[in-house]
Amino acid sequence: MTLDTDRVVTWVGRPGEGERLHPEIILGFHGLCLVKPVNDEDWYMGSLNDDGGIDCWSAYGDLHEALRGL
Repeated sequence: MTLDTDRVVTWVGRPGEGERLHPEIILGFHGLCLVKPVNDEDWYMGSLNDDGGIDCWSAYGDLHEALRGL
């Protein structure tokens, strides 16, 4: 299902780093999410937090790769 893009999405791919992503599309899959940021060709996988934010920990070059990563 598609989720509202008005939420905090953070790329935490490396420990100690956190970069804010600006989502164009968010797809939700039972607690996991795939995020396509604005002006970025990559898709990011993460988890939906209780506060509605998303912490992403892996990146994929296209949607097909990201879906296989689920």
